[in-house]
Amino acid sequence: MRIFVSLLAALALFCGTARAADSHHAFYKASLEANISDTAQKVKDALETAGFAIIGEYSPEDKPSLKVIVFSSQALQEELLRVKDRGLLAAALKVGLMETGGKTAVSIVNPAYLFRAYLMKEFPAHEAPLMKIDDLVKQALQVAVKQDLTPFGGALSAKELAHYHYMVGMEYFDDPVWLKKFGSFEEAVEKIRKNLADRKGGVAPVYEIISQSGKTAVFGVTLGSKEKGEPHFLPIIGEDHLASLPYEIIVVDKIATMLHGRYRIALHWPQLTMGTFGKIMSTPGDIEETMKSLTN
Repeated sequence: MRIFVSLLAALALFCGTARAADSHHAFYKASLEANISDTAQKVKDALETAGFAIIGEYSPEDKPSLKVIVFSSQALQEELLRVKDRGLLAAALKVGLMETGGKTAVSIVNPAYLFRAYLMKEFPAHEAPLMKIDDLVKQALQVAVKQDLTPFGGALSAKELAHYHYMVGMEYFDDPVWLKKFGSFEEAVEKIRKNLADRKGGVAPVYEIISQSGKTAVFGVTLGSKEKGEPHFLPIIGEDHLASLPYEIIVVDKIATMLHGRYRIALHWPQLTMGTFGKIMSTPGDIEETMKSLTN
């Protein structure tokens, strides 16, 4: 009997360890005794030294105490363009900054988490180069903050990420929202750029990644409406996850789509309760409406 109990205990320990080893945290964070401006410069310098390019930055909710820095690299974009199903969405990586009382919290969406979720079953074919980039990102952030990064915001296994949805009946990565089919890739890019320049729907551009050869474009945009955008939903579900922003449209060939809000929001807030999710019930539809306005 004792041997049997010992075997069960050993098996439970093994399974728990295996799950922990396979766990991928959604975010990492650190804190600096510095204001947001100085911290932002340290982060940008470290990322650029590591070979990344800063492709956009903005303050969600128009709050000076909040900032998102978007970065990418040519190597990352080239690798993700080989992914068949909208892989370029994972090419824009983000750092979030939040200043409180003279201290600045620095957070980042875990690249390994994002890559597994967005590439799904294709991830293993791209794992080696993408994990090199994951290492470079985390090393650069540790240089900037001069400390180890702490995981937060929930964790999912590789299996869960490869086929993630929040609950039964809700959308997956491969259930995108169809926005519009254009006459050509060039027409789609021109129309979205024009609407962003005109601030149509109260939306402003943050970054763009355009591949003419791959006929793929990603536009990261603000959702500035006080009633329907970031000022409404972000304080409810958690500003500490601001590194998940900005939201994006992707154009592949002639077709513009976006990730469904019930997938994208849930993925970046995996610990969100149904009660809190219910408070932003209209948000996925509001975002879809806003994004459609950019394509018309």
